[in-house]
Amino acid sequence: MSAVLSEAMTAAPLDSECYHCGLPVPQAARGRWQAEIEGAPRGMCCPGCAAAAQAIVDGGFGDYYATRSAYAAQASVLPDAPELLLYDGQDFKGEASFTVEGMRCAACVWLIERRLGQLPGVLEANLNVAAERLFVRWDAARCKPSAILRTLRAIGYHAYPYDARQHGEQLERARRKLFRQLFVAGLSMMQVMMYAVPVYMAGEGGMDADMTALMHWASLCLTLPALLYSAQPFFEGAWRDLRRGLPGMDVPVALGIAAAFGGSCAALLTGRGEVYFDSVTMFVFLLLGSRYLELGARRRAAGALERLQQGVPASALRLRGDPAARESELVPAGALQVGDLVLVKAGQAVPADGVILEGETEVDLALLTGESRTRRRGPGEALPGGAVNAAQTIVLRVSSTATDSTLAMLVRLVERAGQGKPALALWADRVAAWSVMALLVLTVAVFFAWQAFDPARAWQAAVAVLVVTCPCALSLATPTALAAATDRLLRRGVLAVQPHTLETFERSTHVVFDKTGTLTLGRPVLRQAMPVGAQTLDTCLRYAAALEADNPHPIAQAIREAGGPAIGVAEQLRNVVGQGVEGRIGGRVYRLGSAAFVGGIAGGIARSAAPTGITSVWLGTQGGWLARFDLSDGLRPEAAAVVRRFRDGGKTVVLLSGDDQHAAQSVAAQLGITTALGGCLPDGKLAYVRKLQREGAVVAMVGDGINDAAVLRGADVSFAMGRGAELAQLHADGVLLGDGLAPLADAADTARRTLAVIRQNLIWATVYNLVAIPAAASGLLNPWMSGIGMAASSALVVLNALRLRKD
Repeated sequence: MSAVLSEAMTAAPLDSECYHCGLPVPQAARGRWQAEIEGAPRGMCCPGCAAAAQAIVDGGFGDYYATRSAYAAQASVLPDAPELLLYDGQDFKGEASFTVEGMRCAACVWLIERRLGQLPGVLEANLNVAAERLFVRWDAARCKPSAILRTLRAIGYHAYPYDARQHGEQLERARRKLFRQLFVAGLSMMQVMMYAVPVYMAGEGGMDADMTALMHWASLCLTLPALLYSAQPFFEGAWRDLRRGLPGMDVPVALGIAAAFGGSCAALLTGRGEVYFDSVTMFVFLLLGSRYLELGARRRAAGALERLQQGVPASALRLRGDPAARESELVPAGALQVGDLVLVKAGQAVPADGVILEGETEVDLALLTGESRTRRRGPGEALPGGAVNAAQTIVLRVSSTATDSTLAMLVRLVERAGQGKPALALWADRVAAWSVMALLVLTVAVFFAWQAFDPARAWQAAVAVLVVTCPCALSLATPTALAAATDRLLRRGVLAVQPHTLETFERSTHVVFDKTGTLTLGRPVLRQAMPVGAQTLDTCLRYAAALEADNPHPIAQAIREAGGPAIGVAEQLRNVVGQGVEGRIGGRVYRLGSAAFVGGIAGGIARSAAPTGITSVWLGTQGGWLARFDLSDGLRPEAAAVVRRFRDGGKTVVLLSGDDQHAAQSVAAQLGITTALGGCLPDGKLAYVRKLQREGAVVAMVGDGINDAAVLRGADVSFAMGRGAELAQLHADGVLLGDGLAPLADAADTARRTLAVIRQNLIWATVYNLVAIPAAASGLLNPWMSGIGMAASSALVVLNALRLRKD
């Protein structure tokens, strides 16, 4: 018997039924989940069966499938769903993001968050309905991932750990199915209208009764495909909501469709009353159309994280032995260790953070910073993981593993973004979650009121109320806007980590800047070069560039960037710590460094040095002084424009710096900042921000994220300059991913526009309901007019939110 069953199981067509539990595999899911068993891929009905089967094989028990006498127990009859225990072995570190399938509205958000909040050990649960992502933080000693997934399954939702690629595929499958349902509904609507319009145009008594009946029977037949196929999601969702005892938005929709169809059938059979087959098909088509737009918004919201995750290469070319031999082996990127040498060819992504050992190239940092132009990088310079090598092959020494790379940290930050909700979103969720119940009560009241006044119109008025007041627009008003804004900001190089970032930034009255590394570059740049000998300035710069050709010091880098190509190659180089560098060029000795150091071969006394705050570097040769180079921490080229935009927007700009008052005031004067405080240690900056807050100010703080952790946490909203590994230490609400302040001004503009769009959406949803409910209850709206109004209101808020994605 065992051999016969095993042979039958093996002979079953691939993917027609689950090889593990025997359940039929839906047509749309065939080939989606598989496990390698007995050397061949076997189709599974769900990810749980696939994971369980693979675990059995990997554990060395593959002969189980050859000797079994029955299929494995089906998950539907196992209340404990044992395959979920496999997720307990993954290292989630007490928090994770999950994809949740089957969500419809704010009632789903309320139910899931409330039910998980009651689970022992769950510390936080936030669901983003626009992105279909659930973030859960739990106490690992009291709660397991399997308990979370089992709880979701018990209330009718399937969930699995979030994966951008798998989530994108799921959304694409949902889009294709929804498009087919939309197409069938549209076709039915057009055909039904062909029979409904002549009846309307003929008016009462204008068409023979038998012909009218024929038209109505034809409409009934043509409505059935829309009812039985296209309206399937509404009936399935309503049945699930009713089973768990919490009516969601699908309940009034399904009731409206069923009531209109049932009432029409009764009128057709009895010959009394109105027929609404055209309203049914129109309502289904319009509602599916609005959901199609909503699904498109969700796909775009998931696109930002998917792009980042796809930017992490799966493999790397690790060098073996002598780097010059270029002998490499292909290894998983996750297997790289600090110190490994990897070969990065042109067009490939950097697998992990590292330092260039050989080769000069151009790198594309668009995925990490939003910058469109490439940057030149050479030996000794750092490259972040995820950067794309755009020019020629380089050798890189790994400085951090792939899991700790800049891109991996950025992915984790993006996953955190959107996990919470701003105050407006919380309010909308609460209102929408309870409005469905109020809608059902209102519908019953309207029906009985009309029954007492004019029974012939009671059914029509009740259906119109059910349809017109579905709170889809209210539940979509905020999440779609936030998802669109987050995607736009990420493409511009700004990551809003906390849920309140945009809302608070828009309300801020003061913008406080740190100086070094924020308004300034945080590294010296050449301010002035002055020849003091017979050589031209260009020649002096080229001599200096030759002496500093391989020096990684920031001053050396500033001189190389300011000068042209080196004039020959410096030989017999000698670096004197704290003094400068000496070398021989063309048989002559040159020195670059302090006045005392250069004076040792140039003779005489150096001319007067530059003012306070300026570092002077001298160039000289045997028997003469050649040039003086004045360097200082340079202002960011966009700093003045950013400060001006904030001032023009009515915000007070303040500069805080740990440097002396003179240096702080000098920078402030150049940027048009009226309030500048120097000599501020980290606790002094925090004290000043708290003083502003006590006076009623809403403070936005912008710092470099290194020494400003306390004040970044203390401000109402904060932004940090993100640089490589420093992303891991950020305490800010937002991150400026590029090397500049320009994205900060874009963030302010996006915050203003986002809050405006959210307010517009909420106002529209509220006004629509205030107008539509009385109109439907008073009998002024027919069911088809109600369907148009409800679908149009949902589509309007989605389209309005998607405007935020435009540049």
